[in-house]
Amino acid sequence: MMLPSILSSLFSGVLYLFSPAGVRSLVMFALAGALIFLAIRKEYEPTLLLPIGFGCLLANLPPVIDAATGQSVPAVLGEGGFLSVLFDAGIANELFPVLIFIAVGAMIDFSPLLKDPSMIFFGAAAQLGIFLTFLLSLWLLPMVPGLAGGDDPDLVLKLASAIGIIGAADGPTTLYVANYFQLKDYMGPISVAAYSYMALVPVIQPPVIRALTTREERRLPMTWTEERCSRVTLILFPILVTAVAGIAVPMSAPLVGSLMFGNLLRECGVLERLSQTAQHELANLVTIVLGITIGGTMVAERFLHPTTLLILLLGLLAFVFDTAGGVLFAKLLNLLRKRKINPMLGAAGISAFPMSSRVVARMALKEDPGNFLLMHAASANVSGQLGSIVAGGMMMTLVRLLIGV
Repeated sequence: MMLPSILSSLFSGVLYLFSPAGVRSLVMFALAGALIFLAIRKEYEPTLLLPIGFGCLLANLPPVIDAATGQSVPAVLGEGGFLSVLFDAGIANELFPVLIFIAVGAMIDFSPLLKDPSMIFFGAAAQLGIFLTFLLSLWLLPMVPGLAGGDDPDLVLKLASAIGIIGAADGPTTLYVANYFQLKDYMGPISVAAYSYMALVPVIQPPVIRALTTREERRLPMTWTEERCSRVTLILFPILVTAVAGIAVPMSAPLVGSLMFGNLLRECGVLERLSQTAQHELANLVTIVLGITIGGTMVAERFLHPTTLLILLLGLLAFVFDTAGGVLFAKLLNLLRKRKINPMLGAAGISAFPMSSRVVARMALKEDPGNFLLMHAASANVSGQLGSIVAGGMMMTLVRLLIGV
């Protein structure tokens, strides 16, 4: 009698894979493999996709019995499981997004934007997709059968707000909004959509840009001078932006404040060691733990649901709408200006820094080897970083007003 019991225990993992739940896990293994393949073979933002893919693999391994609850859960997600610990320590309390923004702020040079402040309008225009997708989500989400969390009457509003932010290609802000509204059941598809589309900027943006512009528009030259802004200006900028954004949109203060604090470390000139630590050690460490923790939310029973497919589709539409909004805004400006702007710069107004600016610069060089748009695109790109944070704060404020919180 003991031998069958022992064998059953030893091979429980193998037997699990032949159960209905095990088949779902195999599907997630395939998805994890696809993310790892894109990271290693295609080099699509490997610092994000590889940890996410491996975290997904860990989260869908055969379960063990949780001593505290008596339920079957993956070993990495049970009571004391290390991915659960990381989630509670870094995402549930919004620590990881804040730390990531300190690192990003230390990497950003706002001098190109300050030399041409008009670029900030591209960062605003490229947030159009957030609000369009929010409205589209409000219409489509109630049609999804078996929407988890249906006992929350305001769930659709909360979920629509997080889906809309995906379009900004700003993973930390997307996580921040999703966690603020306690969308734990949807954290997997939301975060995977946000970070996957960030990684796929070189794939998604060029077709949209080419569809909305002519070859002559893509060849429009832009002039540039190399000198930077004064040190006083660069120091005052993060301080004033934090104060203005915090007063105008208080909900954006944690993310704007952390981004600007990181930038102040860079520009103050007396904390080079801390600036380098934020740009390298902090960024690398938080990226590792954030990626694998996000992957750990991709549990089959929550991920393999019609809502997931809709979130991924709406996130893609939001991304396309944001890119199109920036390009169309630039074309509109050209109707009113004598000195034309290359409309591709509008596409760089999303938050995917510095990927989007590189895509635009490469497209410009392909059309005309003498047309260097990198610094102009970087100006629009850093304004998009600010724009997505402010848009996220506005979205959170709007939803709170609508649900009466």
